[in-house]
Amino acid sequence: MKVILSGGGTGGHIYPALTIADQIKKLAPAAEIIFIGTEHGLEKDIVPRYGYPLKFIEVAGFRRSLSLDTLRSAVKLVQGLHDAYSIISREKPDLVIGTGGYVCGPVVLTAALKGIPTCIQEQNAMPGVTNKILCHYVKKVFLGYKEAAKYFSGGTAKVFTGNPIRTEILSYTKEAAIAELGLDKEKKTVLVSGGSRGARSINNAMLEVEAALAGRHDVQVLHVTGDVNYEEYLQKLRKQGTEAENIIVKPYLHNMPAALAAADMAVFRAGAIGLAELMAKGIPSVLVPYPYATANHQEFNARAVEACGAAKVVLDRELTGDSLLEIIEHLLVHNEELKKMQQAAQGLGRPQAAETIARQALDLIKD
Repeated sequence: MKVILSGGGTGGHIYPALTIADQIKKLAPAAEIIFIGTEHGLEKDIVPRYGYPLKFIEVAGFRRSLSLDTLRSAVKLVQGLHDAYSIISREKPDLVIGTGGYVCGPVVLTAALKGIPTCIQEQNAMPGVTNKILCHYVKKVFLGYKEAAKYFSGGTAKVFTGNPIRTEILSYTKEAAIAELGLDKEKKTVLVSGGSRGARSINNAMLEVEAALAGRHDVQVLHVTGDVNYEEYLQKLRKQGTEAENIIVKPYLHNMPAALAAADMAVFRAGAIGLAELMAKGIPSVLVPYPYATANHQEFNARAVEACGAAKVVLDRELTGDSLLEIIEHLLVHNEELKKMQQAAQGLGRPQAAETIARQALDLIKD
């Protein structure tokens, strides 16, 4: 059995593909798995670290307005279809899975037109353009959010599975995580992260929040600023005199699974996979959607979680230190409300999503 996975550009498309690939290997150890990406996306660095072979095609995303760049992208799309056809004809896969990003368009479309079983996994509540086109050709669409179903037309089967998350996210107990991170088990832990590169708006708001919470006996903050913002943020903290044992600031966390296990609440962006990890761990959250995400998909993700009672949403343009502190302070003293949000988050969690996707995708071969 040979399986091709394609999804790239950002980690939000790549990590779901890798998680699905790992589950396929568990279910079918003899399966040969190949990734297809571009040399310009993060997959070039990430996929080889996981031990999977990676082949490249030349393709570029389209701008949403007509320009010279659009014409160049059209030329690259033709090249991408040619490259995808060559690889698929040579490799003869039994199954092709796309996880989003423009790279998977030529790959999944070519495979579908050649009669190879195909499926796609959509992470967001507002689907990307590529997946909305591909849904007319594939055998099955796996949805990270139920709310995405209405944006897919046609009769293709749409299955709500939740988003695939790394198995290590589920491996930590709260006690083990607190001990490993050197946190105080008697205090509630607020985990703050704007993603691997950080979020300036969240960091700016947290300056005021951390000034108010510094020295408190009931709460500790684990704040990941992002590498780019770290030194500047530390200087600002020192300038305002905010230095306390319960305020822990890091540029990057290599062990995010432990941090998630330790957290009692979180302040996060609203990327699909980060949210899936929060829900799998049952973590109430304050979500600040990235305002420049394509088609504003992060706000759609955040609103879907908020509607179920698992999060409170603050738009980036409305975020201030005061507004964020008010929400955090409220949840710290209203344990019943925090517990209800935790239960709602747990209800949204789909820790078995990757296994479900892998099983149903492999079933397409038997069909």
